[in-house]
Amino acid sequence: MRQLRDAAAGGVQVVIALRVRRFRCGNAACPAVTFAEQVMGLTSPHSRFTPLLRGLLTQIALALAGRAGVRLAAAAGVAVGRDTLLRLIKALPEPAAGPVPVLGVDDFAFRKGRHYGTVLIDMASHRPIELFDGRDGADLAGWLRAHPEVAVICRDRSGGYGEGARQGAPGAVQAADRFHLWQNLGQAVEKTVNAYRANLAEPAPGPPAQTRPAVVQPAAEKKIITRMREHHDAVTQLHAQGLSKAAIGRKLGLHQATVRKFATARSADDLIAKTEQRTHLAGPWTGHLHQRWHEGERNATALFREIKSMGYPGGELAVQRYLRQFRHDRSHAPRPPKPPSVRQVTSWIMTHPDDLDPRDAAKLRAIRDRDPDRLTRHVRAFAAMMTGRHGDRLEAWITSAEHDTLTPLAGFARHLRHDHDAVLHGLSLPYSSGPVEGNINRLKMLKRQMFGRASPELLRKRVLLAH
Repeated sequence: MRQLRDAAAGGVQVVIALRVRRFRCGNAACPAVTFAEQVMGLTSPHSRFTPLLRGLLTQIALALAGRAGVRLAAAAGVAVGRDTLLRLIKALPEPAAGPVPVLGVDDFAFRKGRHYGTVLIDMASHRPIELFDGRDGADLAGWLRAHPEVAVICRDRSGGYGEGARQGAPGAVQAADRFHLWQNLGQAVEKTVNAYRANLAEPAPGPPAQTRPAVVQPAAEKKIITRMREHHDAVTQLHAQGLSKAAIGRKLGLHQATVRKFATARSADDLIAKTEQRTHLAGPWTGHLHQRWHEGERNATALFREIKSMGYPGGELAVQRYLRQFRHDRSHAPRPPKPPSVRQVTSWIMTHPDDLDPRDAAKLRAIRDRDPDRLTRHVRAFAAMMTGRHGDRLEAWITSAEHDTLTPLAGFARHLRHDHDAVLHGLSLPYSSGPVEGNINRLKMLKRQMFGRASPELLRKRVLLAH
């Protein structure tokens, strides 16, 4: 008697009780003592599942693997263990790989930063055909020697895969993937924008064109100004007569230091200008003070030195008085608009102008007006070359970028020369590694379904067979 589990009927588990014949072998030298009768389409040696249930569980295992597959099988009325599902996957035969004229290759992480593998994709069918542990060129070269029909190899710009392709298939054309080229360009753009991130914010109002603002005399002069002119004239006359500063002070009722100030001044207008500057902080420098205040700088002396280097002709006391209102919460420094982040500006530069939001396009134009827009022009020239497959423009673009002062972009251009032929083919041929990247995403999903603990053998089976 044999008991075979079958697919559930109406949510109820089905067990088939089957009577079969057993034959005994009379040959003592035969390693098999008995032979059980098999029923075509219903039984197979040593199996406790019918072909229908086995096929169902195999598909569940390929789609969901162990624990998740057990839960789905239980919902379908079949009780099964996770190890059984994994054994069904491992027992499946590997699919036969036919001729592969165009091959895609890329790496993936078993454990990021520590353990990597390689996946090979048939670019015609977009299906994975091989997966092996490691990402050195020797494994790729060995596989290519066994498949001499490969004529084009789509890869990223990894040096290991490039060397393995040259060793295993010296006659094949290597094409650098346009996705990775664009990704590497984006990294160079982000580094360049980060180097100029100080220019992303709206500039604070700068100092006036003249280092000393012109003194505008009001229609009716203030009494203090008139008194200063009178004192300056009197001190100048008495000092010309030979009187000492102490004698002048006693005669005019002024402090000796005040007399010294009037006597050393070139004119009364200089004293009046300094007085106006001490009592009023001109607007052109308040924007810089507001920005630095919100950045956390509270030292009035340090702020005074900053605007002094920008051309502020006033004194430190005026700066202290202006900032005092912010210290005692009588007022709040106007907060400048938040500048865009480096990632945002990089995204605007890397986006096609027709697909850019009008508001973002306006912000990008403002940034380009404040700073040389060479970076944007280089990026758009590369994008036109890549999307239009104008590989003939590559050399001119590299030369232009190398001679520019944008260091990260020049480094990216110089690095393209190390793999010039593959980059040229990638920008000229219609092949790209888009299907490879799609399979890499699918591979990551399968790996995470198994909590990242799948052995390379099990993961390989699921990648090659689960579609």
